[in-house]
Amino acid sequence: MTLDSITRYDPDQLSQREGHGLVVGASMAGLLAARVLADAFETVTVVEKDRLPTDATIRPGVPQSQHIHVLQKAGQEMLDDLFPGYTQELTDAGGLEIDAAVDFDVYIEGGFLAKGPVHMPMYCASRPLFEYIARKRVAALENVTIRESCQFVGLVTSDDMSTVEGVTVRTDGDTHDIEADLVVDATGRTSRTPTWLEDHGYASPPTDLVTTGVAYSTAILERKASDHRALVVFPTPPNRRGCATFPIEGDKRVLTLAGYHGDHAPTDPEKFCDFADSLPISDVREILSEHEFLSEDIAFYPIPSNRRRRYEELEEFPDGLVVVGDAIASFNPIYGQGMSVAALQAVQLHHTLATDASNAIALQFFAAAGRIVDEAWKMSTGADFKYPETSGPRPFGTGITNRYLSRLIRKAHTDWRLAEAFGRVGFMETGGLSLFKPMIAWRVLKPGG
Repeated sequence: MTLDSITRYDPDQLSQREGHGLVVGASMAGLLAARVLADAFETVTVVEKDRLPTDATIRPGVPQSQHIHVLQKAGQEMLDDLFPGYTQELTDAGGLEIDAAVDFDVYIEGGFLAKGPVHMPMYCASRPLFEYIARKRVAALENVTIRESCQFVGLVTSDDMSTVEGVTVRTDGDTHDIEADLVVDATGRTSRTPTWLEDHGYASPPTDLVTTGVAYSTAILERKASDHRALVVFPTPPNRRGCATFPIEGDKRVLTLAGYHGDHAPTDPEKFCDFADSLPISDVREILSEHEFLSEDIAFYPIPSNRRRRYEELEEFPDGLVVVGDAIASFNPIYGQGMSVAALQAVQLHHTLATDASNAIALQFFAAAGRIVDEAWKMSTGADFKYPETSGPRPFGTGITNRYLSRLIRKAHTDWRLAEAFGRVGFMETGGLSLFKPMIAWRVLKPGG
């Protein structure tokens, strides 16, 4: 499920508020969940273990926040639906709107994708700024309370374990329960819900791990205000190295070097630049040579595997609990899918809450969320399986799909229509099947260049 196939957010779907909704985690996924709960519940509480900053600064609970983040088209439109004027507020705060058809260079399969004439707006900012604008909008909702420095301890359940009735939290050494009619787990990859299910007589969701051994090293550079260039170098076997750089607020540029299967970029500045020298194009080294480092340290973030918990396959699940965001699935960050998947899931949660069913909300939501994850999962893991060292369950048809996409990409070096079609799939506007439509397939498979 992508932007062109999801039913858009409709604030009039939920006209009556009653009860209390609670979200664990003030991540982007948690904030988006709180936004939709605010339509359904009289009161909403977000509990977050971190002390939350009052501006767009890094916080300990988001270790990936120093690294590159991309708001795909799907995420941008969902955020503007949920928070009208979100992208305008983002740019007012220093974020940038660039034209992906002009400013964004994609190097893949030995060449740059062709540029087309169609304007493709793309929003660039640091992860802390994306999150800060969303947090401000959620905090401004009259029926939402954000409780920071509030540690989630566990779930409170009915005697028969059939229903989650709230959470236990710890604040300033005091442990107490908070009752809730619905609890949303937005605690990310470290979610304890699978273990809780096993410990309380439920099946834990089947989990897919696709191991890539990826890690990221990121530096912040100075940037001329007029420099809007964005660049991604996708690793192509046998090369295991790649890069992404985007302009962000404050006349800065974030530059992330990536390496598969243990071939990681160093955090020493000189060796970091040497790693950039090894990329198949000189553009990255030129950026480094022309701009000063602003970050004192080069941040390192390993994410050795894509992880998907298949909640949609469960037949039983306690009432009063749902799971969202990275707690369901987390992807290789180089594809920039995380925030957009979370936004699509939030809108789908809204639709689920608008149904008449008071029970089995989670199972209904998981079925739809699974379709959202499917698209992102096939794209990220399918590409990761180009490396023979990658291990884990392969999406069906990965081999033949990769061969077709490789031919498409090589032709897209000179065919802007193919480049645009590929980009719209990457931006989660359309599903991967759109690349097999007759007019696209003809351009891919016809003989010649």
